[in-house]
Parts: sequence; structure tokens; C-alpha cells
Amino acid sequence: MTPLLSLTVVLAAALPLTGCGGRATTHHKPGTTHQEATGSSGTLLPARDETGHRLRELPAADAPTVRAEAHPDPEGGWNVHLAVERFRFTPESTGGAALPGRGHARLLVDGRETARMYGPWGYVPPGAHTLTVRLHADDHTVWAVSGSPVQTTVRLDGTPGTPATSPAPGASATPGASGTPAPTSPPPADAGRTVTLTITGKTVEPPPSRIELKKGERLTLRVTADRADTVHVHGYDRELRLSPGTPATLTLLADRTGLFEVETHESGLVLTQLVVR
Repeated sequence: MTPLLSLTVVLAAALPLTGCGGRATTHHKPGTTHQEATGSSGTLLPARDETGHRLRELPAADAPTVRAEAHPDPEGGWNVHLAVERFRFTPESTGGAALPGRGHARLLVDGRETARMYGPWGYVPPGAHTLTVRLHADDHTVWAVSGSPVQTTVRLDGTPGTPATSPAPGASATPGASGTPAPTSPPPADAGRTVTLTITGKTVEPPPSRIELKKGERLTLRVTADRADTVHVHGYDRELRLSPGTPATLTLLADRTGLFEVETHESGLVLTQLVVR
């Protein structure tokens, strides 16, 4: 055997023995790293939630938090917005390992799991009374603190135009592993500011200007038009359908900073601009 052929055989025999970082190869979910496929975080508890998922305990200082707001949708139901801390949504690695501050949320409507959320916005159909939002790791275990799931509960009272808001993290007791919601008394939602706009043909009253908002402030737009159209709030991806002569209302929480235009789709009119600082 020649020296070159001998070297080729040795390399070919060695290749199947190495993988990520020189270790034995681990076959993991496409799109996830070796660390995501083999890592873990927290302490896996024997307790399960009512849907059968194991709880994964974290120290309170490291655990994520979640708060929810439910805004009435003009066509019925609720648009749900989540505010999270020490957490980000990672749909690309769902099914991988549990890593700190990553995962998805699950919605329990009146005690039954109905949907997952892989981002800050979701939707709940009409008829719901209580919404619980629970944070899960990528491996589907439930993030927990002191043996209780990391979650928040919103009571949906069905009052048109009134957003429902969950208490701030730590403001009330957290439901336990049994899934039974703990009694909560959300503080009355701040009404915020209301801006009334009227569209007649190509004319907007009052004339388009800028609305200055502080981050976290709530804004309600009340719009009346003389023809069917759709209002779009850029940056927040919120829409409001208009029927001729019928006032329509859209309420949003100014949780993003920047300059955002509010315009109509069909007529292409700029109604106002939101400046959030």
C-alpha cells in the first residue's frame, strides 16, 4: 500500500467517529444547534400541570415573567398581547432542549388549552370568560417558580371597547401545578387617551398631525367614515374595519417606541402619526 493510499484509509475510518466539537455525533432537530439539542436548564419536578406537562423549576431571579392584555376585536373575540421579561419566543427550536429564557406560550381558555403563541400577539374567539397564559420551554415542560407554573390570568368581561389586563408579575398569587386559577382582582384598566377622527371623502378631521404618547400609554382611536374602508396602524399591525356612518373603535397599548403612521388602505389617507417615546 502506498503512503498516500494509507493516509486516505486512515482519514476515512476516523470521520464517522467525530461530530459537533469532536464528540460523537448527536442527531438533533434540523435548525437547532448541538447545545440546543443537548442542553438543559432548571430542575425537572415530578409535578405536572393539568395538561400533563412536567414542571421545570427555576430560581425566581432567573425565571421569566409574563403579563397579558386582551383587547376587544371589532369582529368579535379578543386580541391578546403578551409582555414578557427574561424570555423570548423561539419557534425555530420548538422540540429542542430547555434553555433559559426561551420557549413559547400556551393559552388556556376557561381552563382548557386551546392554542400556542410563538410571538407576542394572539387571538381568543368570542365567548371566553377567563384566559390563562402559561410559559413553556422548547421541550414543552412548564417554566415554574416555587412549584407553580409561570403564568398569568386575565378575566374577559366582554365589555365592548374595554381591554382586559392581567396583574403585573408578583401582584397576585400564581395558579399552582393543579391548574386551578388562583383568585385575582385585576386593577381597573386605565382608560388612557381617546382620539376621534372623521373621514369625509378625502378630508380628515381634525387634519392629520402627530399624537405624542409615552411608552406604556393606552390609546383609543374612534373613527367614522362615509365609506367602507380599513384603518391600519403601522408598526403595531393593528387593523380596524370601517362601515359607512358607523363609528368604529380600536384600542392599543403603546409598547413600542418610534414613529408610526395610521392610514386607510382603500383610500390611502394618512389619518395621524403616533410618536411613542
